[in-house]
Amino acid sequence: MSRKIVLAYSGGLDTTVIIPWLKELYDDAEVIAVCADVGQGSETDGLEERALSTGASKLYIEDLTEEFITDVIYPTVKSNAVYEGKYLLGTSMARPIIAKRLVEIARKEGAFAICHGATGKGNDQVRFELTVKALAPDIKIIAPWKMDEWKMQSREDEIAYLEERGIPVPMKKDDSYSRDRNLWHISHEGLELEDPVNEPNFDHLLQLSVTPEKAPDKDTYIEIEFEKGIPVAIDGKKLSPIELMTKLNEVGGANGIGIADIVENRVVGMKSRGVYETPGGTILMYAHRELEYLCLDKQTQQFRETIATKYAELLYSGEWYTPLREALDAFNNSIQEVVTGKVRLKLYKGNIISAGSSSPYSLYDADIASFTTGELYSHKDAVGFINLFGLPLKVRAMMKAKNENK
Repeated sequence: MSRKIVLAYSGGLDTTVIIPWLKELYDDAEVIAVCADVGQGSETDGLEERALSTGASKLYIEDLTEEFITDVIYPTVKSNAVYEGKYLLGTSMARPIIAKRLVEIARKEGAFAICHGATGKGNDQVRFELTVKALAPDIKIIAPWKMDEWKMQSREDEIAYLEERGIPVPMKKDDSYSRDRNLWHISHEGLELEDPVNEPNFDHLLQLSVTPEKAPDKDTYIEIEFEKGIPVAIDGKKLSPIELMTKLNEVGGANGIGIADIVENRVVGMKSRGVYETPGGTILMYAHRELEYLCLDKQTQQFRETIATKYAELLYSGEWYTPLREALDAFNNSIQEVVTGKVRLKLYKGNIISAGSSSPYSLYDADIASFTTGELYSHKDAVGFINLFGLPLKVRAMMKAKNENK
């Protein structure tokens, strides 16, 4: 039997503890650490030395940033998926890509198991494990926080575990927000956020953005160009997916865009409170919707709103590799054929304000919409339409009046 275990490795407290813990539990098994780079920046610096010094046999650092954008972010933007009206799904979106690569490396290395450090209270355990089940049902899943052998119940216990073994603690004790960062967003949980009555300490917390109060007193204009629902250019300049998201994050963060404080419903049934910074993503989602308002017909636009809600639920719950998500993508890709054009926005102190949009597929017709009577629409046409449209209301009112007079 293989003695190799592939570990989803971030270099944070949990995964630093898990490497020696796995080796102790599984008789010095070979632990292969895998860190997925999805645009978290300098967080990957020094990880190889840290992983090897704590007992890993090797560390893969996999650059999945562009795949993350094209394979998950863009389909999510096309779907207009937002969870519970506020959360732009930044952590949720990265998990399918990360777990998929864990499976690929486990196959390559001949590992018998994949291990993750997600707790039994969170959403990530569901996202990682559903992906492994969907792509590699034969591979064992090791989730330490849900095992009897795992005796640690707090971050303090984990720190003590490392100190007992002479392993450096990979965090400052005075900065223990639980964070997740990628090119789409950064999330913050813990400390004062654990009590919903507390206002977030934004000066201590924010990393991608400034608060609206600290944003410039002057507005910023930006124009985003889309081709079939995919953003391709900013202010007339064609950009790669990574360049485009980086630029939007810079502009959005400087203008205080995309800071969300939400108490959300986790997959496991409890509510949790977090603050999310999604500056570029917020701009991109807003611009995409503006273009759809221009290009989609009424029935399609209304139906896609229902789909957006379901898409967000699937992504949030880790149900990415499912037939339903694939079917929804097929629908979204179909309707995006006409979502091509340019959207101009004004950014000002946390606000996004529409400043004009255009498309060769625009369904807006000035001759019809204008208050001036034109050839395509006669005011008199509305008489018969309202008579028929209002007939059920009229019949009901007549019935009520008849019964009241008895």
